[in-house]
Amino acid sequence: MQPSSCDTFVALPPATVGNRIIFGKNSDRLCDEVQEVIYFPAAVHNLGEHLKCTYIEIDQVPETYAVVLSRPAWLWGAEMGANEHGVCIGNEAVWGREAVCDEEALLGMDLVRLGLERADTAEKALNVIVDLLEKYGQGGNCTEGTMEFSYHNSFLIADRTEAWILETAGRYWAAEKVQEGVRNISNQLSITTKINREHPDMKNYAKQKSWWDGKKEFDFAAVYSYLDTAKMMTSSSRYCEGYKLLNQHKGNITFETMMEILRDKRSGINMEGEFMTTASMVSVLPQDPSLPCIHFFTGTPDPDRSVFKPFIFVPHISQLLDTISPTFELEDPVKKKPHFKSKPDRRHPLYQKHQQALEIIDNNKEKGKTLLDNMRKLETELFKEIESILENKHLDVDKIVNLFSQSTKDEIRIYKSNISS
Repeated sequence: MQPSSCDTFVALPPATVGNRIIFGKNSDRLCDEVQEVIYFPAAVHNLGEHLKCTYIEIDQVPETYAVVLSRPAWLWGAEMGANEHGVCIGNEAVWGREAVCDEEALLGMDLVRLGLERADTAEKALNVIVDLLEKYGQGGNCTEGTMEFSYHNSFLIADRTEAWILETAGRYWAAEKVQEGVRNISNQLSITTKINREHPDMKNYAKQKSWWDGKKEFDFAAVYSYLDTAKMMTSSSRYCEGYKLLNQHKGNITFETMMEILRDKRSGINMEGEFMTTASMVSVLPQDPSLPCIHFFTGTPDPDRSVFKPFIFVPHISQLLDTISPTFELEDPVKKKPHFKSKPDRRHPLYQKHQQALEIIDNNKEKGKTLLDNMRKLETELFKEIESILENKHLDVDKIVNLFSQSTKDEIRIYKSNISS
């Protein structure tokens, strides 16, 4: 069983409208896992300082960038996020011939956050991730609870000018540069023969393992996984379905298009059931550096019944109190050994009200329709505001400081008015 089943997408000009790069990701995880949206400001650190990630300590760097993250509330890293320089990263669970390490090391989600905190371009984020992978390795339980679940990771990393796909097998990796068109990743290795960067021993290791004869053209997905890469694009997998949806809209992709793809249930991209889409993110990265990057987050499960709320990096951002889960400090079962002996209530204020709203939508057709209509109306108003910023190049910084927080309060107000009526 593979509980972590995500999809990450990127569209670049000429596939998009308005000379923008559009990034999108659904985080599909255990249905009762709470995902928070949290902001960390830029910081300066002392020489020799150490950093505690989810399981292990690593060396800290002198300076870290401001980041906004969507993350399972129990861990240090993130499923997806962005930094103040317009770098976005999402990760996927992948499996292959190389055995997964159960020992505690860096989670793929830790690597997402570390890449964002330490790099101001997509390629520099790739460098950060592969260097940390070489030094510390990847491994450890990726769920909070008694179920043991570990995997290798693939990453989609984007900035205002390009995107990179990074796929790993233990410490070995391959990377593909994407400069135009569309690309997506899911829970399978997808880099084939177009390899722009690689681990120096990747091919030798495959030869030693007899996975590759050294004569055929090297195909990363074919060699390091069990995939028939010739059939990869004709199967009914979410990877294939996502690729079809991107191509269906090629040339006309906007941030709204990306949201519709993330909301698509027929393809399985918007997952339901024991493992479901627990949070979603869409980012607009204009190639014009005078325009701000916009990052939308739901902070709640099922994007089809959630509101995408915008976040823009400006100085003195107010903390996102309604999407931050309670903290348990030293009493947190993740920090105690053995881990996960108890599971605290991590629901943040938005998550709690959203759960109550979903009950109304599921059980009262008339009230549910009104509720969904009001949610869409709020979203439409937010989208108009964002388009105005992107077209007029005018930022009201005093308003932007509270943009995500105020949008979340407006969403909660909608839930409260329908719950009490």
